[in-house]
Amino acid sequence: MPYIDGEAREDLDNALSDLGTAFLWYREKNPGFLNYVLTRLILRWLGNNPNYAKYNEAVGVLECVKLEFYRRAVSAYEDEKINQNGDVYK
Repeated sequence: MPYIDGEAREDLDNALSDLGTAFLWYREKNPGFLNYVLTRLILRWLGNNPNYAKYNEAVGVLECVKLEFYRRAVSAYEDEKINQNGDVYK
C-alpha cells in the first residue's frame, strides 16, 4: 500500500514535483518514458550492491503497485464503461 505518514509524504511529493512537471511532456509520447523513470527509481533504491532479498522486495513492490493501481483506478474506469456501454458478461 502506498500509505505513508504525512511528513514523509510531503517530503517525497516536494521532491517528485519537478520530475512530475518535466514528465508531463514525455507522457504523451511513449510509455517507454514511464518505464525508464520507474526503472531508474528502482535501481537507485536498490543501491550499489543489491542482493536477492532486495530484488525480491522490488518485485513485490512493483506487483503491489500494479494491483493497487488496478483496484483503485482501472477497475473504476472499467465499471464506468460497463455502465455506459453495457456488460459483455451477460
